[in-house]
Amino acid sequence: MITMIGTFYTGHKGLKSSHKYFALSSMLCMTMAIYTGHKMISGNRKKKANKEKVTEREE
Repeated sequence: MITMIGTFYTGHKGLKSSHKYFALSSMLCMTMAIYTGHKMISGNRKKKANKEKVTEREE
């Protein structure tokens, strides 16, 4: 959130060098948020497949 506000503020004031650094850090933060969110949602497929096989054998 801080990097987004910094990007907007420096872009509004016309501070090009600071704007570049805030924008890059904001993009890095967004990329990491998407990557970690994807890992949380997808999980480990091998573990899920093994759990399904074990439950089928037990039935």
